[in-house]
Amino acid sequence: MNFTRWSARFPGTQRRAAARSEHAAAQAKRGEGAVPAARGAAGRAAAADGGPADPTAAGTGTGPGAGPAAAGPGAPGAAAAVPSLDELSVREVLGRLPALVALVHGPEHRVAYVNDAYTAGFGPRPTGTPAHEALPELGELGLLPLLDQVQRSGRSRTAKNRTAPGGGSSYTVTCTPVEFPKELHGPDADQHAHPGTGVMIHLADVTDHAEALERLRASESRQREAAVTLQRSLLPQELEQPDDLRISAVYHPGGTEAAVGGDWYDVITLGAGRTALVIGDVMGRGVRAAAVMGQLRTAVRAYARLDLPPHEVLQLLDGLAAEIDASQIATCVYAVHDPNEGLLAYASAGHLPILVRDSDGVVRRAAEPTGPPLGTGGWLHASGTIALGPGSTAVLYTDGLVERRGEDIDEGVASLERALAGAQGSPSVICDRLMRALGVDADHDDDVAVMVLQQPDRTGPEAELFHNAALDLLGGIEAAPRARAFAQGVLSSWRFPVELCDLGVLAASELVANSLQHGTPPMSLRLRRTDRRLIVEVTDGDDHLPRRRRAEPGDETGRGIAIVATIASSWGSRRTPGGGKAVWCEFALPDKPPAG
Repeated sequence: MNFTRWSARFPGTQRRAAARSEHAAAQAKRGEGAVPAARGAAGRAAAADGGPADPTAAGTGTGPGAGPAAAGPGAPGAAAAVPSLDELSVREVLGRLPALVALVHGPEHRVAYVNDAYTAGFGPRPTGTPAHEALPELGELGLLPLLDQVQRSGRSRTAKNRTAPGGGSSYTVTCTPVEFPKELHGPDADQHAHPGTGVMIHLADVTDHAEALERLRASESRQREAAVTLQRSLLPQELEQPDDLRISAVYHPGGTEAAVGGDWYDVITLGAGRTALVIGDVMGRGVRAAAVMGQLRTAVRAYARLDLPPHEVLQLLDGLAAEIDASQIATCVYAVHDPNEGLLAYASAGHLPILVRDSDGVVRRAAEPTGPPLGTGGWLHASGTIALGPGSTAVLYTDGLVERRGEDIDEGVASLERALAGAQGSPSVICDRLMRALGVDADHDDDVAVMVLQQPDRTGPEAELFHNAALDLLGGIEAAPRARAFAQGVLSSWRFPVELCDLGVLAASELVANSLQHGTPPMSLRLRRTDRRLIVEVTDGDDHLPRRRRAEPGDETGRGIAIVATIASSWGSRRTPGGGKAVWCEFALPDKPPAG
């Protein structure tokens, strides 16, 4: 845009221009006759000395029309004479620069000039010699190809932070094409050189900046290492391995920044063969997100001990998340595996769906319900179920595995489904294959947490270590002896030691008696054995949970739960979905002596 032409149209511009013209005319009129012929004589004398004939034009006149300089050197507003740029020597200008400067010319880049700073940095350099011989430091810095590029293209090029070999200084180098007149070569230049295009090499010493940058990178690396260590310390150091599941999980921190995310996972054994599985993601990054994640994970473990349905656990977490930090929002899936039913009951707070691959290779998504993320409040979560039979594999994951910029997240989940359909092997192997299939590597820009669980399809001798037996308790007080007889027969058929059989029968008798006295129908007794434990469980239709209490000497009741807690490895109770309760206890199986 021609700014001069357009500025003439601005409001007031023409009036100001007219006022300046009138002021100049008035000044000229007042100056007429004020300077006699002596002014002209002074001008002629100045011209005879080689100076300008018009002192006013040169800025050094002494007449009234000479401007501010006429006030004398000591007066306010006095200005010193400014030399013309053409009067300055190129050699003098380049010689005084603190940066290192060298001039080369011709196709061989022969040295024409190096300034004092260059000489102080690398020593004297002969002129007229090709740069690869006279300036070996340029080759060490990798700049000789850059000189060729600049000379061919006629455009400047800059190379940042070039470090001299041997841990020397660091330079930012700018190579600029110049027209190279012969008279600028200097007295010691090559006499056979021809005018043409040359290159000015300008090396700015940035060693201090490079060292500061290296210290900053080292500091960021230490901060990232500390942040990742904090993140990993908040995750389970070793996953619990239930009797009926095989589980593996992996966490991958995203990017190279110190700001790790808030992804987490956990496995919690609930007793009676049931297992809670948790995976979540705190939105945001940094130590704050990791701290919130740690608090949520601790809370999940505490709530899981209550053995509540999945949606009730999320309801409690929702209120806690708002109390911890109202600005932090987290997604989470809480699931419970029950081997007796072959189901995975789950509740989701804004998290991605669980994927399950059946033994026939078909991959299914866990359907709704899915509520809003934790910390939003005002929502009643609900639980759903998905079948997890023998030979099935389930995957829980965070959005870093499937979310990509510019791509719908459903496409990422579909890619994960395809990868899961073809992934075979143990849970740890499947974790690695899914990460590779979804492109998660060292440069991945988001945190990723993946948990894989398998329900083994046991056959042969291994299958003989897992058994279930159940009895519906009908009638009145006669149900107790029937339960004892049932337990005695089943435990004997499972070839348990006599002592363990007696303890199992006693526990079944006490739990059934407690249910008959304090519970309501329907009632049932379930016995379950795994390769590690014996489980005795009694259910009834009353939802009041028993508690262990100290019975007084004169009391006729109140000792059943105390007896069970004393003889068993662990015991507990929970409310069942139908409105009743289940009371259970476990006995650890004795280790088998090594063969031979």
